[in-house]
Parts: sequence; structure tokens; C-alpha cells
Amino acid sequence: MKKYFYASFTYLILGLIAGIFYRELTKMSNFTGETVLSGVHTHLLVLGFIFFLVILLLDKSFQLSQLRSVKAWFVTYQVGLVTMTATMVARGVAQVKGFDIAGLNHMAGLSHTLLAIALIWLMVLLGKAIKTEK
Repeated sequence: MKKYFYASFTYLILGLIAGIFYRELTKMSNFTGETVLSGVHTHLLVLGFIFFLVILLLDKSFQLSQLRSVKAWFVTYQVGLVTMTATMVARGVAQVKGFDIAGLNHMAGLSHTLLAIALIWLMVLLGKAIKTEK
């Protein structure tokens, strides 16, 4: 259960830093257009901070941590979220600085696929936990 708390807290810090980074980079670059960088803050806070707070509560209620594949699920979700965030930051910085990064679409697609798999996997785990609840 502690790992969900630490994950949530880490994503809170990263989300707040992402908001500051977006504001400062666009200000220093005199950038006034639209950029993907503006969404990194929200993604980290919702898919990281709030998501893991909810998982913490679900674990407390249904003992998700006791299930066999929950560690693999946790790693899959983390890899997907970190990869997605990294591609968003890379694309956002490229937009602000005025260049493009080839292959970024493939990384973004892979990260979204990992997150989709992890979310479906979570629902399967939650279903098992509810069935075995005493």
C-alpha cells in the first residue's frame, strides 16, 4: 500500500513541476501559441496523483496488493505513464522551440497502448479482488 502513496506523492510533485516548467519555458521563449506542454501538468496530476490515491483506497478495501500479478500491472502502468509524459514533454518543447522530432508519434502510440492494457488489466484485477472478498 505504501508504494501507491509514494507513487501518488511523486506524481503530485512532478505535476506541479510540469506546470511551472510549462509557464517558465513559454515565458522565456516568448511563445504564445498552443503546445502539448500545457497538458503535461494535468496528465500527471490526474493519471498519476489522483489515480494512485484511488488505487490506494481500492487496495485498502479489496487488498489488491495480495493478487499475484499486481506488481507486473504496477510496472506496466508506470512505464506507460512515464513514456507518455516524456513524449508529451519532448513534443511540447519541440513546439515551443520550433522543430519536430521524428518517431515521436510511435512512442506516443506505444505509451497509450501500454496505458490501455494497464487499465483493462486493473479492471480484471479489481474484478478478481471483489470476487474473492470475504
